[in-house]
Amino acid sequence: MKPGPEAALYAHYAARLRPPPEVTEIPEARGSATEIRRREGAALLAAMPADALGVALDLGGEQPDSARFAALMARWDDAGRAPCFLIGGAEGLDPAVLGRAEHRIALGPMTWPHFLVRGMLAEQLYRAQAIRQNHPYHRAWRP
Repeated sequence: MKPGPEAALYAHYAARLRPPPEVTEIPEARGSATEIRRREGAALLAAMPADALGVALDLGGEQPDSARFAALMARWDDAGRAPCFLIGGAEGLDPAVLGRAEHRIALGPMTWPHFLVRGMLAEQLYRAQAIRQNHPYHRAWRP
């Protein structure tokens, strides 16, 4: 990720997470939209640990609120399943990636650039951590 406000946003929240997240970037593919999705999808699947719980960030996914997301994280943690969040590039996620994912989550109905999604996901992971630890960062009484 190139230096800039998106990288700073991610770094700000990732530094607060325990344990810190591991990020694997894959190179952007070239070609038609279908070919890009196929190549990037193959690279995502190759980088994903075999025992990881795949969580695709996808517009068609569930849109949990922060408390529900924290509950999902707790359930996965209790089951000993480490989530591997799969963020697509400009052309989205390949059907093979969506098929491998055990969950699909959307950060709302709007489309977001993948560099912003990384920062937004890091914030929600931190918020989920705070909810689970009864830290006052999350104010449930606020919308």
